[in-house]
Amino acid sequence: MAATTTVFSGIQPTGQLHLGNYIGAIRQWLGSQDECFNILCVVDLHAITVYQDPDELRRVCREAVGILLASGLDPDKCLIYIQSHVPAHSELAWLLNCVTPVGWLQRMTQYKEKSQTQDSVSTGLLDYPVLQAADILLFDTDLVPTGEDQRAHIELTRDIAGRFNMLYGDTFKLPKPVIPKIGAKIMGLDDPTSKMSKSIIKERPHHGIGVLDDPKKILKSFKRAVTDSGSDIEFSDDPEKAGVNNLLTVYQALTGKSQEDVLANFADARGYGDLKGGVAEAVIEILEPMQTRYREMMADGSYVDDVLHTSAAKARELCKDRLADAREKLGFLADRTS
Repeated sequence: MAATTTVFSGIQPTGQLHLGNYIGAIRQWLGSQDECFNILCVVDLHAITVYQDPDELRRVCREAVGILLASGLDPDKCLIYIQSHVPAHSELAWLLNCVTPVGWLQRMTQYKEKSQTQDSVSTGLLDYPVLQAADILLFDTDLVPTGEDQRAHIELTRDIAGRFNMLYGDTFKLPKPVIPKIGAKIMGLDDPTSKMSKSIIKERPHHGIGVLDDPKKILKSFKRAVTDSGSDIEFSDDPEKAGVNNLLTVYQALTGKSQEDVLANFADARGYGDLKGGVAEAVIEILEPMQTRYREMMADGSYVDDVLHTSAAKARELCKDRLADAREKLGFLADRTS
């Protein structure tokens, strides 16, 4: 990537970040922070589309920022801030609401799935893809790392930007989705047919690995990982081998080895028990140094506060011209007092 490439990512503060988040997102940001400008936004406005305990939301937001910093992300090279600290997100979302047909939102698969599981559906749940579009478009974003399940939302962002540009003139850059080749979708340990999820971990602790889990819990969760009745250790698209394939994918993503080298590493394994233990050891080796830095950082807390204050100020400055341009295109009078 060129040094001028801007990459936007939103981090949901709805539970502890897990191994899937670390592999699919954090490691990607770490690998690119010298090559592009990563904007990492803890999206607390998105979180409240469903009820959140206020104290828990504040705690999880700070925890998420602490994890990002402890992982090695450098606030001098990337932007790490809280969404609600930058009012431009909310304002641009309203402006984009007024050019977005409601039918576009009602067709979103995730809205249809989530609305079926709730007795009362908030307007925010329907509308959050527009806020997501505002998040991305505020910063002239080039690339949006995403999973396959979120690709439709990035396409919607492009549609909204295109409609605004058609109505009011060239204003927003159309971003492109980027899906990691390895580790884009880490599956649950207790159910390798479903994606590892923060909400499921709350209900079933051994479903996944929280990045702050202690080594004993990590090892226990891997030992309980669902595999199959066979013994072959191999990468496979066979649904019966989904558990083994998931374990191998985790190991490959963390070690950076080729599939051939991963299989060679487990060639002498005495069954799935050795595979589970080997993957658990690799996970613990990667996470322990980050966990130590996290505990040291959060014991004081002032560093996290300083980063959030400075980064929010940078974000507000960075997006103010794009918001002002959108306001001017829509015909708003300029506020000369601000």
